[in-house]
Amino acid sequence: MAARTRSSQAVVEERRKAVLRYVADHGETRIDDLAERFGVSLMTMHRDLDDLAGRHLLRKERGRALAFPALTMEMATRFREGSALAAKNALCAAVADRIAPGTTILMDDSTTLFPLVPVLGGLDHLHVVTNSVGLAQRLGSQPKVNVTLLGGHYRGDFNSCTGPAVTRALSQIHADLALMSATAILEGRLFHPLNDYVEVKLAMLASAERVLLLADHSKFGKTATYAYGTVADYEAVITDTSTPEAELAAIRDMGVPVETVAPREQPPA
Repeated sequence: MAARTRSSQAVVEERRKAVLRYVADHGETRIDDLAERFGVSLMTMHRDLDDLAGRHLLRKERGRALAFPALTMEMATRFREGSALAAKNALCAAVADRIAPGTTILMDDSTTLFPLVPVLGGLDHLHVVTNSVGLAQRLGSQPKVNVTLLGGHYRGDFNSCTGPAVTRALSQIHADLALMSATAILEGRLFHPLNDYVEVKLAMLASAERVLLLADHSKFGKTATYAYGTVADYEAVITDTSTPEAELAAIRDMGVPVETVAPREQPPA
């Protein structure tokens, strides 16, 4: 019975993820049309939308579901974790050999970095500093890795911490390498919807000797509310082969090396 319950919960969450993506793509959609599209009752669709609205991922009003800015969907950790997995695995594989034993690494709250956990677990005397609770939990199972979790204001939807306590702690750290991602990149400029996260990213940039930016193709060609510099602050950009050529050219024009990797096909579940 418990297994069936877990399976049912997973199916519901996958459907809600798909509903959110559909609404984000279309701006607004009638609720009865959503129910028909996803093959559920009107009551079930109302429950799905109430859940998404309760997490501030969309708005529900007068028989319609309305999207917040498209990047809202990408900010929610529980939805980001399962997206673009093949690309994320490829990006992490591309930087694995640049991480040396005995180094201190800063890692932001991007789920792009989660596939690196097994690699890091195989290195001796590694110290990882992160504001990501999810990443710290995963690394906690790796006995060789010393993990420092930067505590501050906890944001549940992102499962990470921000605020002055985080940036203050970062100002006292000198890291050999920072591995970071971005929510939105347009022509080499970086953006994030929340200023608190901008402050953390800037503090990480200032605290690291070298910084690599890992971003899959879905992050490009977009903007968000807060700009925080350009890719020129990074040693290199690692992305996948589906990133538009115009975006790659803009990065190269800034004098920043770009590496593109081809995601491997994922085996069927």
